[in-house]
Amino acid sequence: MKIHFTRRDLELLGIQIVVWLVLMLVPAITTFFSTHNWQDSYHAMMYSIRIIAMPAGVYFANFCILIPLCYYRNRRWLFFLVNFLFLCGTAWHYFSVDPQTIMDMQPNEQFKKATLIGYYASTVFFLFVYVALAGLALLVHHLVRTKEIKRQLAEEKQKHTEAELEWLKNQLNPHFLFNTLNNISSLVQIDADQAQDSIAQLSDLLRYAMYETRHETVPLKGEVEFMQNYIDLMRLRCNERTEVLAQLSTFNAQLEVAPLLFISLIENAFKHGVSSGRDSRINITLTTDDHLLTFICENTNYPKDEQNRSGSGIGIENTKRRLELIYKDKYTWEQSLQDNIYHVKVTIQL
Repeated sequence: MKIHFTRRDLELLGIQIVVWLVLMLVPAITTFFSTHNWQDSYHAMMYSIRIIAMPAGVYFANFCILIPLCYYRNRRWLFFLVNFLFLCGTAWHYFSVDPQTIMDMQPNEQFKKATLIGYYASTVFFLFVYVALAGLALLVHHLVRTKEIKRQLAEEKQKHTEAELEWLKNQLNPHFLFNTLNNISSLVQIDADQAQDSIAQLSDLLRYAMYETRHETVPLKGEVEFMQNYIDLMRLRCNERTEVLAQLSTFNAQLEVAPLLFISLIENAFKHGVSSGRDSRINITLTTDDHLLTFICENTNYPKDEQNRSGSGIGIENTKRRLELIYKDKYTWEQSLQDNIYHVKVTIQL
């Protein structure tokens, strides 16, 4: 059986050793300042070491050996057995001393009995101290272990969250590319020149989506420009019966936001809000007030079928999940479908 000490374990062990050393040195220091005699200080320190060495040994034997090797490895019976045997051995060692020998240490006949009582009382006290130190070592080890487990769980949760966020973000790129290419494909049949310009715009959009969004957050200004360019690109395929309004304004240029956070909502608006044969309307606004960002998107609702309705689908669920992971307790989400108008409002405290 091996004991593996991590860097944190060694740091904690070092701190505890320093504490015990301080306890040993305090009597020597106080004696020196009261007598200014180095010899008296030395004797005081040696006496302190003799008194504290045994309790310190009990503590560290439990903390460094018995607890990690026995208590936390399904051998608790061995942990209690070793401590019990040592306790019994210590008690036997002290109580087996001939009482007369103890009393003979006191030359004054008047205090011989008191010396014997004091000896037994100090022995019992030491046994209680032994139990208390073993319990203290177990308590400290348990607290440290619990804290370490919580830290590891937090790290695992963070890694899982980061992996899920990366997966969600990676979903956006092919989804976004598919919708944009579909838009350009339709545009080719209408206006080849515009389609060529759209491909150039798409190149810029893809460059941003692939290279500028690798960080957890991006400048809001760049994200707004990306959204505006995407709206302009999607607007090209709309006919005269479709009204597209976009008011994207930021008053705090220092703000940063998670990349591609609202693109699915904009895609959703163009996908479900536009009909070639009916009047259609899309209204997108983004504003900031200090550190509060507000995004609102309203669009007419023309679902392709009953299974494909606005407010559902991969893109919307993706956005909701990213909001929950990144801005938990810092965002609000409101959506409604009334009078054939789909409305979604997102506020984020950045």
